[in-house]
Amino acid sequence: MTTPLRVVDVSGTPEQMGEAYGAAATDLIQANVATYLARFSRSAGLDRQTVLTRGAAFRDTTRALAPRLARMLDATAGAAGLAPELIYAVNARSELLYGDPSCGAPGGAGAELGECTSIGVLDSRTADGHTVLAQNWDWHPDHRDGNLLLVTRDERGHVVAALTEAGMLAKAGLNGAGLGVCVNLLGCDRDGRPGGLPYHVLLRSVLEADSLSWATRNAVRAPRSASINLLIGQAHPSGGEIIDLELAPGEAGWLHPVDGLLTHANHFETPLPVYDTVKDWGGSSLFRSARARRQLAAAGDRLRPEDILGVLRDHHSYPVSLCRHVDPRDEEADRSETIWTVFLDLDARSMQLIPGPPCIGREGMRFTIQ
Repeated sequence: MTTPLRVVDVSGTPEQMGEAYGAAATDLIQANVATYLARFSRSAGLDRQTVLTRGAAFRDTTRALAPRLARMLDATAGAAGLAPELIYAVNARSELLYGDPSCGAPGGAGAELGECTSIGVLDSRTADGHTVLAQNWDWHPDHRDGNLLLVTRDERGHVVAALTEAGMLAKAGLNGAGLGVCVNLLGCDRDGRPGGLPYHVLLRSVLEADSLSWATRNAVRAPRSASINLLIGQAHPSGGEIIDLELAPGEAGWLHPVDGLLTHANHFETPLPVYDTVKDWGGSSLFRSARARRQLAAAGDRLRPEDILGVLRDHHSYPVSLCRHVDPRDEEADRSETIWTVFLDLDARSMQLIPGPPCIGREGMRFTIQ
């Protein structure tokens, strides 16, 4: 990260928030769209007109299934001076990059899926009695400077704070109800089906919920064109709760904490009747989740934030490790590294965002919902 993370804090109706978002981050949004147009062409063979056509289809789906979020995205595009179809295409970047069977393996995953290791720890296992989520977000280094912290305060009093790519509505984040989410890319043979809600709109719909129950409803009920893993938690005075949802087009599986711990990487762990495309590629996902859980369990009965972040700095199998670094043996288009580490304290409604591989030792920035 060569520049400080921009914070975009907006309020009002969906239209007002979208207009303010687009105006405050026009430069970042335009640059991020340009970066993805180049990547769609290079990695998936999609020209601009095809991207516009695909974006229009995702816009129709979003308008039908998530109208408030569609109104926000439309206003964002207008304020940023971009065709709305391009904004929807960027919010569906996972579908466009990995969801087309012509891109290679079943599900279109043309390389090892290199996006994230997630951790959840219940309050019964933390030193301060708080429920926490954390993750490494592994993605192409070209996208390092296209990120921001989006804070929205809507007219109903609902507050969301999410790390996101400019023009998108969410990545990892939390809300004023003490609910948070981390995300992992998955791939299966059902990916590419038409009619799904864009990957990052579905992710944002989780943060629109004021309870864990509604978060799971929003995620499971939405039609999907791409597989996605959501690690969701919510704090509560009587004890927090965490659940992991593995979502494929037309299927859903779930995992619960064991001894207060829950971890996930980039492959399916529930017995869903789908073909997991990780089987075509292998790679670090096959051990990252298990290794993270083992290290958490060995760190003690009451884990401190430093214990959890220490696991995310692990270098076993470097450079393709929990703390991921660029592997020069990968094709340039397939390179990945940890561009952000996210730590969410759901009881405190706070987040710590650490740029770059966490082993570098940067403090990052902290934000608390007020």
